[in-house]
Amino acid sequence: MHLFPTGYRSRDVISLYYGGEIIASNRINQAIEDALETDKERKFVETVEIAVNLRDVDLQNPQKRINAEVSLPHGRGRPARVGVFAQGEMAVISKKVVDTVISPEQIDELSENKRAARKLADKFDFFVAETGLMATIGKSLGVVLGPRGKMPRPIPPQADIERIIKSLTNLVPVRSKDRPTFHVPIGNVSMSKEQLAENMETVMKRIESNLDRGTDNIASVWVKTTMGKAVRLG
Repeated sequence: MHLFPTGYRSRDVISLYYGGEIIASNRINQAIEDALETDKERKFVETVEIAVNLRDVDLQNPQKRINAEVSLPHGRGRPARVGVFAQGEMAVISKKVVDTVISPEQIDELSENKRAARKLADKFDFFVAETGLMATIGKSLGVVLGPRGKMPRPIPPQADIERIIKSLTNLVPVRSKDRPTFHVPIGNVSMSKEQLAENMETVMKRIESNLDRGTDNIASVWVKTTMGKAVRLG
């Protein structure tokens, strides 16, 4: 069943399809609006995310899992938090564009304090590192960063660190791991529902492209804020 509203125009429809239905943009906007309106006022800016439920996907097979990054057309609603592993000149340059630069000495300390390492990993969205430190990071922190999908991107010498960090600003990770239900941020409550809807469409298209049967492997999609109630789409 195709769920278009009466009098719809093709350009009004976001091509989001799952469970045998094509979902029109007004219903996507409505789901986002309902998620925002049912939420209580908080003392912090809440993230808006979607929860995607997969079906008939063998997630025990690592090759069938979704492991991607998506650039949101309207951004995340905040800059991505990027941590840099660097020393010497690259560390000096990095401190001009990021708040946290992790030195080789700190890597050694973190390798002995897994609790602190986990806290660091959860604090940042992405990590980058100069190439000469990659082996040390893998050996010392791989067990913490790897499962979280946060192993750093290598930065070659003389690279434009500011440009690299800026390129990460709008990225969000899309990872199912071995579970049929996973969450992806699409922005925050300060953004318009239209911006959130376009971000959502971008994420869903990427998810669909990574599934063997595309939209037929998607059982349901929900929209929610950090502390709010989930609203089912469709």
